[in-house]
Amino acid sequence: MEKTLRTAATGLAAQQRFVEIIAHNLANVNTTSFKRVRPEFQDLLYERLRTLGATAPQDVMESVHEVQIGSGTELVATTRSFAQGDLQPTNNPLDLAINGDGFFVVRRPDGTVLYTRDGSFRLDREGRIVSSHGYVLEPGIVVPEDTAELRISRDGVVTAVMAGGTTEQVLGQVYLARFINPAGLRAVGENLYAETVASGPPLLETPGQGSAGEILQAHLESSNVELVEEMVNLIMAQRAYELNAKSIRTADELLQTAVNLKS
Repeated sequence: MEKTLRTAATGLAAQQRFVEIIAHNLANVNTTSFKRVRPEFQDLLYERLRTLGATAPQDVMESVHEVQIGSGTELVATTRSFAQGDLQPTNNPLDLAINGDGFFVVRRPDGTVLYTRDGSFRLDREGRIVSSHGYVLEPGIVVPEDTAELRISRDGVVTAVMAGGTTEQVLGQVYLARFINPAGLRAVGENLYAETVASGPPLLETPGQGSAGEILQAHLESSNVELVEEMVNLIMAQRAYELNAKSIRTADELLQTAVNLKS
């Protein structure tokens, strides 16, 4: 009975984590460019049972079907789906969306380089294009104060038309980073990701010339969370939690019955 209690307890813990992950996804259903998280579970060690006193030869024993009793489950990893969300038009020329697999490259004040799909940019006091949290979009493009119109092409060329003028002035080039294994990136919050050994080093590409994709000005990428799928997962996790709890109650009742038989 003790084994049943322990096994069911692992199920309760796993489903609790599953519900927490679902809640995190649902909480970010309206977060720009959010990527949904998926849990990965695995079964635990098995107990190998044999008939006591068996004296059959080893080759015969190996040909007989074994009886194995599992010890439950555990959460071993969380993976992030980088499937592209819907691209929604906006009226802000500094809103940028990536139609492809790439990432914008931003730099924190401490020099740390991070990567994001969130293209809700703005201008800081110095005229630099920065993220919503103030991190500079590499390579640090500065927009003049007297800019009348800012244009960012699909291939990442940033140009400006000055007040009273008609000709475009090239301000810089936005590059996109691509990773061999984006699922290996480490989320650090604020819609930002850090490079890891699992993700591989970033490969900088000119937008429109590789699989990193192209840039769409005055667009933002929506969250890729699917509400219906998350609600179905929530129902499944709730039912699994209830059944594991019922297993604990049943094991407790059987244990109590065994104790009563001894008394």
